Amino acid sequence: MSESCRAPDGSTMWTFGLASNKWLTISLVALIGFTPLAMVLLLPKLVMAVGGMLGYYLRKKTAGRRAQILELVEADEKAARKAGGGTRRDSESDGWEKVDGTAVASANNGDKAAENFDGIIGFFHPFCNAGGGGERVLWAAILATQRRWPSAKIVVYTGDHDADKETILKNVLTRFDIKLHAPTITFLYLTTRDWVLASSWPKLTLLGQSIGSIRLAWDAFSLLTPDIFIDTMGYAFALGLGHILFHDVPTAAYVHYPTISTDMLSSLDPNSPTGSQGVNAGKGVGLHGKLKKFYWESFAYIYSYVGGIIDLVMTNSTWTQEHINSLWGPWRKENYKLPAVAVFPPVAVKKFTDSIPLTLESESKREPILLYLAQFRPEKNHKLILSSFAKFMSTKSPATKGAKLVLIGSVRDDADSKRVYELRLLANELQIKDAVEFHLDATFDEIISWVGKASIGVNGMWNEHFGIGVVEYQAAGLICVVHDSGGPKRDIVTKIDGERTGFHAMSEEEFAEGFEKALALGQKEKLEMRIRARKSAGRFTEDVFERAWLGQMDKLVDMRRELQRLHPIHLEAKKRQ
Repeated sequence: MSESCRAPDGSTMWTFGLASNKWLTISLVALIGFTPLAMVLLLPKLVMAVGGMLGYYLRKKTAGRRAQILELVEADEKAARKAGGGTRRDSESDGWEKVDGTAVASANNGDKAAENFDGIIGFFHPFCNAGGGGERVLWAAILATQRRWPSAKIVVYTGDHDADKETILKNVLTRFDIKLHAPTITFLYLTTRDWVLASSWPKLTLLGQSIGSIRLAWDAFSLLTPDIFIDTMGYAFALGLGHILFHDVPTAAYVHYPTISTDMLSSLDPNSPTGSQGVNAGKGVGLHGKLKKFYWESFAYIYSYVGGIIDLVMTNSTWTQEHINSLWGPWRKENYKLPAVAVFPPVAVKKFTDSIPLTLESESKREPILLYLAQFRPEKNHKLILSSFAKFMSTKSPATKGAKLVLIGSVRDDADSKRVYELRLLANELQIKDAVEFHLDATFDEIISWVGKASIGVNGMWNEHFGIGVVEYQAAGLICVVHDSGGPKRDIVTKIDGERTGFHAMSEEEFAEGFEKALALGQKEKLEMRIRARKSAGRFTEDVFERAWLGQMDKLVDMRRELQRLHPIHLEAKKRQ
């Protein structure tokens, strides 16, 4: 037997001293063999345990600020009541009324504890002073929440250091015609917002911005721990950090656009149906392309895992909902989380319908203006619209007579300003400079004026997640010519009563053809299509959003109460504070 333990050359094999100790050998082999399994099983629990300790540290660190905020809110409330001569619920002039509890899908059927929720609801929106559709959702959500729970304290985590509370709320009123109750709103200013800027991550941008969002969330939690934490900008990893740190704080995401989607992954393949769309179209070939595909697929896996631990997920459209559920769905099911639900963004439909009549007389006053309402971001594809308009104008058909393209949008930073400058140069190169106008950071009243006299509403973004601007076009009675993808295709510019409400396009040629068809319609045909478009817009009103939003918020409030019951140590700590 001893001969069998020799190597083929006759030398004695190395046994590291284990040959004489059978049980030691068995123990070491078992330890080595089961270590990976133990890591898989125990690592998540270890992460949660360490996270809980860090979360406790952050609660203690920010206890003073929490107490200060509560005192300031109470003082401001008293001052507001004294100045107004009553409570805000009694003030009809401000539009404050208690939301009918029967209209809200409360799991506890109007439970008083949920009805009188007075905790701190944190909204993570680092660019809250921007003027886009995402910001409209934020402020409409806060308005609905204030109406439903007047005693709740609203905290907005923002990086807009150039604007104080008064300025931000004034901009909300000016841009979106939304009047909020100022005393219960607090803004906490983040110092690490540059971590989520694409310019900070020229390489591995998706991963870099996600890591940046974790750093930014830590910044937020270092300022204050909320009772409910809601991200309204798409920073899933920030919610993941919140889940690890605070086991009694429910998390929610309102997703406007998935960070990565199956369409993005397939667009890397030049032979796929989406291989010609997006800024990375067809770039999955060659060594570099294969590495990019591996990177994206790996990131998608991590992104899906993080999405699976968020307590409640809302999306802004059917398209986003389907993509989120396809990525996050399996993990959410494994973690016993509900699937994502579509909560369509609020659109000020009534403001448009009340201001803009749709009659034969009003039709005769409309001008051949093509209007594009969108932030000046790369994905909005203003270049496609400019090129398409140039192609349309080059036909010199009767429909081109007096036609004008008007681009209206907000500018967030220097990169956006540079982009506008480049678009102006492109308009000059295309020889359409005299037929193109740019209007930056337009007020709500200015937008109402433009949509009232324009004829066509345009959208050029591939896979636009929803398209609030497109709904505004419809509410104003504009005939839409939109990209044949995403929300505008799936949810908005659809047939009403079996008839068209607009046109879809993808290429320059198709957009130019759409402009021609829309402007060449007879006056009666145009009016009929405008009326159908306005009817379509009725599906996306502020009231519809409010009911859907509060239905989800009720679930979060109930989760908060249940998590407090399961983690009483945090509840006792809060009482001591």
